[in-house]
Amino acid sequence: MKHFRFKSVVKLANMKLSVKSAAIVLASSTLVSALLGLFRDRLLNSYYLGTYPTGIDAYTAAFTIPDFMFFILTSGALSVSFIPVFNQRLASGNKKSAWELSSSLLNLFAILTFVTSILIMIFADPLIRYIVSPGLDESGMILAINMTRVIAINPFLFSIATVLTSIQQAVGRFVFYAFAPAIYNVGIIIGITCFTGGINIFGVQIFEGGIMGVALGVILGAIMQLIVSLVGLFGLGMDYNFKINWKNQGFRSILRLLPARSLDQGIDYVNGIVNTNLSSRMGAGAVRSFNQASSLHQMPVNLIGVAISTAFFPKLTEELGNGDKKEFNSTFRQALRTIIWIALPVSIIAFFGRGYVTSFISNIGNNDSNGTIASILGTLCIAIFARSVFHIASRGFYAYQDTKTPFVVSIFAIGLTILLSVWFYFLGWGVDGLGMAQSLGAIVEIVVLMYILQRRSKGELLDKAFWKATFRMLFATAITGCVAFSMTKFIPLMATDNSLVITIPKFLVISAISIIAYLVASYFLNLKEAKPIFAYIKRILFRNAK
Repeated sequence: MKHFRFKSVVKLANMKLSVKSAAIVLASSTLVSALLGLFRDRLLNSYYLGTYPTGIDAYTAAFTIPDFMFFILTSGALSVSFIPVFNQRLASGNKKSAWELSSSLLNLFAILTFVTSILIMIFADPLIRYIVSPGLDESGMILAINMTRVIAINPFLFSIATVLTSIQQAVGRFVFYAFAPAIYNVGIIIGITCFTGGINIFGVQIFEGGIMGVALGVILGAIMQLIVSLVGLFGLGMDYNFKINWKNQGFRSILRLLPARSLDQGIDYVNGIVNTNLSSRMGAGAVRSFNQASSLHQMPVNLIGVAISTAFFPKLTEELGNGDKKEFNSTFRQALRTIIWIALPVSIIAFFGRGYVTSFISNIGNNDSNGTIASILGTLCIAIFARSVFHIASRGFYAYQDTKTPFVVSIFAIGLTILLSVWFYFLGWGVDGLGMAQSLGAIVEIVVLMYILQRRSKGELLDKAFWKATFRMLFATAITGCVAFSMTKFIPLMATDNSLVITIPKFLVISAISIIAYLVASYFLNLKEAKPIFAYIKRILFRNAK
């Protein structure tokens, strides 16, 4: 009976979803993962940021090389290159070829990342000491090296999970794909709460604990994420073969597409390595402070840009696969307008509410740390908008199976960002300068990408109606900014606000009133994105009145 119920739940979760339903599932899962991430970071910061900043800097630095190798080899590069080719095979009825290429990719990435993980373990010392965080003191350096060797297995575990979830994403099954990252956070939380105090089995202490216990939680989370990804394959009919079929045309096509996107991901992450390197020279806690501000700004990007663009991407590839460029342009505009309409007010509210947001993850009675994170977050608010737009802009190219153009643009944008980061560092602007460089580089990147897409469509992609709507959105955002600023003065964040019970309600009130102002402004400015919301409100009110 239990087995039957398990299969029924999995079958229900693996139902193919519409674009709207997929976007809701992705946004919901991203929100859950983000909330777990906030809880994870708040726990970790409460344990170490105020009492052991060198240790938490070392922990943060330890992720740099494993994450870099995962991103350059697998993440993103696989999904945008794999899905269009895989869908073409399924659409033509060639399921055998589709499963051959998925099996081949799984085996290839497993081998590549396994070897990579071993190499990271071997060369962790020089990588940390001379490239990632040369500014750490010797104790922090040794700790970062040891934790890097523990976390080095992540690229292997993550790559397998990514291939499996990409298959599910390609066929329109989003539930397990969406919630697997949340499980990863659960593992880290277990590491913080359970492994930090050490591990005892039958009275025998086999692990002393400390911040290294958090690194063990990272590995536990990666294993749990892989298990969830495997469960998501039930009922999909995958025909796995333990071999690499080099003759499969789809597989070879993906291999041709991968290098540009992989290098694109790698170039982007080089920027992160530079930031870690520079911030490690800015005093204890600077690495963690920049990392936390960067994570906070990335959360709405994932919730808005990644979730919406991921949901629209299969439809965009399908429309181009059918040769319907007019429908492609219409769908792309719809996705872009939705992202802009949501990202603009979120960015402005994040700017004025940055102190409240920072208190969610770093309210440890250390005003210097909180103030630093909040200050960096303020410089990254423009990047929230720009990077949300980037995800749909880049997928416009990937739908055409063009990975080279975004790569070239990224080289230029990341190069500019790195130059600005180094320049601002020597100007003495500290970690705030790193945030400013990120926002400027992100704006330049989306401007160039959108310009190229517009030229390719011969001016048909972004029509006059789109630009008029965008200007109205900007005007509504300006109104929202005035409201948000006024609300932060009316409901100020006090130095004695040390509890989430106090800070969350304050932030929610400020956000709610600001969003209402934005919705009202959008409605009166005749923005179609606001109309369904007001129509729904009218139905609720009418139903209650009746």
